[in-house]
Amino acid sequence: MRFRLTDDQRALKQGVRDVLARLFGPGELRAAADAVGPPRLDRTRWRALGEAGLFALCLPERAGGIGLGLPEAVLAFEEVGRSLLPGPTVATHLAAATVPGAATGETVVTSVDGDLVEWLEESDVIHGDTTGATPLRSMDPLTPLHRRYVAAGSRAAGAARVGAAAPLQRGQATPPPPSTDTAAPHTDGTGTTSPRVADLLTAAEQLGTALRVCELAVQHARTREQFGTPIGAFQAVKHLCADMLVRAETARAAVYAAALTATPEDIAAARLLADEAAVRGARDCLQVHGGMGFTWEADVHLHLKRAWVRAARGGGSAEHEELLAADLLT
Repeated sequence: MRFRLTDDQRALKQGVRDVLARLFGPGELRAAADAVGPPRLDRTRWRALGEAGLFALCLPERAGGIGLGLPEAVLAFEEVGRSLLPGPTVATHLAAATVPGAATGETVVTSVDGDLVEWLEESDVIHGDTTGATPLRSMDPLTPLHRRYVAAGSRAAGAARVGAAAPLQRGQATPPPPSTDTAAPHTDGTGTTSPRVADLLTAAEQLGTALRVCELAVQHARTREQFGTPIGAFQAVKHLCADMLVRAETARAAVYAAALTATPEDIAAARLLADEAAVRGARDCLQVHGGMGFTWEADVHLHLKRAWVRAARGGGSAEHEELLAADLLT
C-alpha cells in the first residue's frame, strides 16, 4: 500500500496550513490562551474557515462542496491539530451535509461524544442529548467542556442519536433530512455519520500535534546550549527526540491506512497510536524544554492539554482496545 501523497494532496495540505497560519497564527494563539474568562469562539474566523472550504471538503460539488474524500479530510485535520485551532471543527465538518449553514461556517455544530460535550455554550446546534450536562473545569484553556453523566457502555446509543432526527437546536428548526445525492461520502443514506469517522479525524488531529511537538523539541535541542554545547548533542535528549519521531511516523502510517480502508479496526488502531504519539510526544517535548517547558510562556503545555482532551473523546482508549480485542477473537 502506497502512502506517497499526490501533487494535489500535497497542495491541499500546504494550502490548509497557509490558511490556518493566516487565520490562527502564533499571535492569535497566544491572545486566545491569555484571554480572561471562558474561551469564546471567533465567529468571523469560523466563517472564514467555511469560505476556505474546511467544512465542505467532503461534500459533493453539486451540493456546494469540494467533492474530496476521507484521505483528504484526514490531511486537512492533521493541519488543524498542528495549529491548535480552537472550536468544534470535527463535529461541524461532519454536519456539513445535514445542518444548514455548517458547510459555510455560518452555523457552529457540536456533539455529545461519550460523556463530554465541547463548546456547548458557543454552538448553534448540538447533536445528542445534553440533559444534565454541567460545566467542567477544562484542562485545555482553549476548549470549554461540559460533562454529561451517562451509564457505562451507553456510547453506542448516544452515537445512534447523532443524525438527522435528533439534533437539539438553538433558534433553528429541525433541518430536513438530506437527500442521498448531496450526502457526504462518509455518511449513510440517512445522513447519519459514523462515529468511527469522528474517531479517525480526531486521530488525524492527534497526528498533527505529534508531528508539531517533535519539530518544537528538535528546534529547541538544536539551539539551546548547556556547557557550551547544544543540548541535542546529549544522548538522553537524542533518545527523547528519536522516540518522538518513531511514534509520530508510526501513527502517520496507521492514520493514513485507516483513511483508505475506513474499517472500524483500522480506525481503532489509528486512534490508539495517534493518542499515544500526541500525549507522550508532548510530554517528551516538555522534558526537552526543561524548566521553560513548564511555564505559561511556552506553547508546549497547550499541545499537551489539547492532546489530553482529544484522547478522552469517543470513549477513550479503552473502547478502541476492546474493539481490537474483539476483532482478534473472532
